[in-house]
Amino acid sequence: MEPEKKHQFNIYLPRDFIRRVKHAAVDAGQSLSDYVEQALRERIEREMNAEKQEPSS
Repeated sequence: MEPEKKHQFNIYLPRDFIRRVKHAAVDAGQSLSDYVEQALRERIEREMNAEKQEPSS
């Protein structure tokens, strides 16, 4: 199975936060893109799991 083709999109963040994210990616041994993708996937997964656990009205 081929990896999913990636596309670019722009986001605007505070300069100091960008610096922190870049350093965190380096510390984790990941590219900036891979680091941000992983963080976003984990966040979305947590939110989806939380929604599944909420009692329905």
